[in-house]
Amino acid sequence: MTKVRTRFAPSPTGYMHIGNLRTALYEFLVAKKDPEGVFILRIEDTDQGRLIEGATDIIYNTLAQCKLFHDEGPDVGGNYGSYVQSERMKSGIYKEYAEKLIELGGAHYCFCQEEDIQAQRELAEARGESFIFHDPCKSLTIEKAKTRISNGESYVVRQNIPTEGTTSFDDEVYGTITVENSTLDEAILLKSDGYPTYNFANIIDDHMMEITHVIRGNEYLSSTPKYNLVYKSFNWNIPTYVHCPPVMKDEHHKLSKRNGDASFQDLVSKGYLPEAIINYIALLGWAPETEQEIFTLDELKQAFNVKRIGTSGAIFDIDKLTWMNGVYLRNMDIDTYYDTVKNYISEGVKGNYCHKEIAKILQQRVNTLSEIVEMVDFFDTYNVFDRELYTNKKMKSNPEVALSSLKAAKELLETLTNWEETTIHDEMMALVEKLGIKNGQLLYPVRVAITGKQFTPGGAIEISYILGKEETLRRLELAIQDLDK
Repeated sequence: MTKVRTRFAPSPTGYMHIGNLRTALYEFLVAKKDPEGVFILRIEDTDQGRLIEGATDIIYNTLAQCKLFHDEGPDVGGNYGSYVQSERMKSGIYKEYAEKLIELGGAHYCFCQEEDIQAQRELAEARGESFIFHDPCKSLTIEKAKTRISNGESYVVRQNIPTEGTTSFDDEVYGTITVENSTLDEAILLKSDGYPTYNFANIIDDHMMEITHVIRGNEYLSSTPKYNLVYKSFNWNIPTYVHCPPVMKDEHHKLSKRNGDASFQDLVSKGYLPEAIINYIALLGWAPETEQEIFTLDELKQAFNVKRIGTSGAIFDIDKLTWMNGVYLRNMDIDTYYDTVKNYISEGVKGNYCHKEIAKILQQRVNTLSEIVEMVDFFDTYNVFDRELYTNKKMKSNPEVALSSLKAAKELLETLTNWEETTIHDEMMALVEKLGIKNGQLLYPVRVAITGKQFTPGGAIEISYILGKEETLRRLELAIQDLDK
């Protein structure tokens, strides 16, 4: 049995779009489902006008962050290099294969200028017909075409499409698709500057690198019949196709880098973990056989099956990703978690407080890393706040209740000689019982008083312990004075 070989073939044109990253993930999972499978990275940089400096490094870094390690590629080598299309072009392989395809009858030289094509387009529009270019150069013999080339005429190489009949292909997601050949345009394969088009270079490279499975977006469904005609002209094996539904911004619009939608780098900068992003995008269009939603990458390798990919677009739900990211943070052991959040805590807390204790109270409440700075800013800054913050129906608290509770709490805490979290807890709970009130009627006002916030990452007892006795009592006194006015 032939071992599975897949390739992720991005263009270095900017940040990693979520749809592209999902393609890389699916390519990786299909390869790694086979114990001997090979996942390849190929850089497709033949569209020189769209290249962005540093974008190739972004591709490398993104795959590394997501642990989608490639077995072959420009940076790790392999037996099928070069793995950069512009370097492959310099060897002349695309021109060589274009000329072979012409000899096999699958393509022809075309000398038409843009005005010739535009004239046909305008005529089709005037007739209300869809435009397909009918190339008069198709009737030229190879000998006549080569004579014109030797005379210095500029040319492109166009594909030959049969005018009759149909072309079919099988897709793992969409099944068998058949199209009328008359609806297919004879696209350019080799441009006048000698560069191959994306579609042609893709076919040649996939064949030469022995790619067995091609995973890509369903926008390529319409081009696939033309790819297959090239494969058949060369009598090459056709890869297994897996076309994926689009990732949608909403019901009507695709998620698009061009429209400024979030890239992988944007999400990481907003505090999302690479492993949570990968887990989430795996589920955008693919459904596991069970109700499980949280997967490690190793678990995805075992569970992934292309037959479970749907045909409908999957809407990117940032709230679902945020929830999933929170699950990942809460599932970390404390040391891993602290290493993950410590820089964010250091950014938000400059005072002499135990950052590891702060990390502990954050873990069960934070969903994204970018939330942390604002969640912990009260340790350094104690601002005046509206006394109505003490009003909370659920806690049965209001400014009057708060004033009474704060005075009692301050009086109690002043007597403590052992400022440990368990001691604070036990004494405060005893005070609740002594006063004959609900827990919230004491703890909620204390928490508000020492933080100045309605929502905090920890409760009154935990935060009092971290603040320390002196600072806790100072803040309680300021709050009491404010309520006593």
